[in-house]
Amino acid sequence: MQTDVKAGHLNNTGFVLLGRTRLKALSTVGSATAGTLDIFDTTVAPVTTATYTRSGATVTVTSTAHGLSTGDVRGFAFASASGSSATNGNYTITKTGANTFTITDINSGTIAASTALSYSTLWVASYDIGATDVFGNIVLIPGEGVLIQNGIYLLMTNLTSANIYYG
Repeated sequence: MQTDVKAGHLNNTGFVLLGRTRLKALSTVGSATAGTLDIFDTTVAPVTTATYTRSGATVTVTSTAHGLSTGDVRGFAFASASGSSATNGNYTITKTGANTFTITDINSGTIAASTALSYSTLWVASYDIGATDVFGNIVLIPGEGVLIQNGIYLLMTNLTSANIYYG
């Protein structure tokens, strides 16, 4: 079945669409500084004030008054520290305190310093954009695209703009 493809454009972090759809493609325009595009499937803006450390496969997240419970699933996009980071993805959390919880990373490593991360309902994808990559690069998603249940939220760091194609 054919569906019409629609587009959304952002110059800043925010929602492109609320509701169920399929993410078909995206394009980004970088800046003079390396950047990232993190895509979340959510109706609520991601938490961007949390930090994390990692020892082995255990990632400990500090997020003031997070309100989560053991067994909740959230999507995570981790910033890197010294060229290393936890693995972006969707994880089941274990609550360890009112301001902390842990997840088990699918990979192992060590990050001792408190490093930034973002989390929300579900993580969809992350793209790194190089410092000299200032052209409108298009990423086509094969098949019918990625099913988005809630809405498309783009978290943009050091990007000039992003376009999302959906339908």
